Amino acid sequence: MPLFDAHCHLQDARLFPYLGEAMKRASSVGIARLMCCGSCEEDWPLLSEIARRFPQVLLSFGLHPWYVGKCSAAWMDTLKNYLTSTPSAVGEIGLDHALDRTTFADQEAAFLAQLHLANELGCPVSLHCRRAWGRLMELLDAKGWPAHGFVLHSYSGSNELVTPLVRRGAFFSFSGAITFEHNFKGREAMATVPLDRLLIETDAPDLFPSQKPNTVELQNKDGNPVNEPANLLPVAQTVAQLRGLTIEEVASITFKNATDLWNSNSLCRRP
Repeated sequence: MPLFDAHCHLQDARLFPYLGEAMKRASSVGIARLMCCGSCEEDWPLLSEIARRFPQVLLSFGLHPWYVGKCSAAWMDTLKNYLTSTPSAVGEIGLDHALDRTTFADQEAAFLAQLHLANELGCPVSLHCRRAWGRLMELLDAKGWPAHGFVLHSYSGSNELVTPLVRRGAFFSFSGAITFEHNFKGREAMATVPLDRLLIETDAPDLFPSQKPNTVELQNKDGNPVNEPANLLPVAQTVAQLRGLTIEEVASITFKNATDLWNSNSLCRRP
C-alpha cells in the first residue's frame, strides 16, 4: 500500500538532523514517494543533498511568501539555476494575508515572477494560500493560472471554492489539519473534492495530526511534537473514513494523482 506525501519540508532544521531515522519510519508505514518543497534561498542547497540520499524524494524549489523580504537581489537567478539543473517543480510559493499588509505587494510580485518562471520551464507548482483566496482568484484570473498543473497545499479554502478551482485545474492536498474533528470547514471541503484531484500530505515538520501515531515522536527544544512523514498514515485514515473509502483506496487514488501531477515528463521540461 504505497503512500505519497505530497508536501513536506525535510530540510527544516527541526527535522533534517533526524532525517535518516524519520525516513526509515516513513518507509515502514508505506511512504514510497515524497515531494520536498523548498522555502527560501538558504534551504534550497539542502534539497539536492536530500534527493541524493533518498531517491524516493522529489524536489520543488520556491520562495515562500514568509521569506519574500529576506531574499537576495539575485534570488530569481539562483532559483532558475536550481530548476534548470535538477528535475524539480516550483514551490512552495503563494500569498499569505495573515502577514502584515505592507508585505502584500512584494508577495504578489514574487509570486507572479515564479509563476512566469514555472510556465517558461514547464513546471508544476505547489501553492500556499492563507486568508487570500479572493485575491488569488482575482490575480490569477487576470494573469493566468499555472499552465503545467498545480496543487493547493494544505487546502484551507471553503467548500464553495472547490468547483471553481477544479475548473482552473487545481489539485487539493489535505494535511494533518483534517484529522481534527472541529475542522468542519476543511472536512466539508475535502468531501467535495473530486477523487481525481485529491492528495494527502504531512507538511512535516508542521501540522502534527490529532491522532497519536505509532511512531517515535520527535520533539523541538520546547517539548512540542515535530511532525514527520510517517504521520501521513493518520491523514490517510481520516480521509478514508470521511469519504467512505478503504485506506487502500485512498492510498491508490492519491498516489496516482500525485504521480500524474509530478510525473517525470512534467518535472523541469525545457523550453
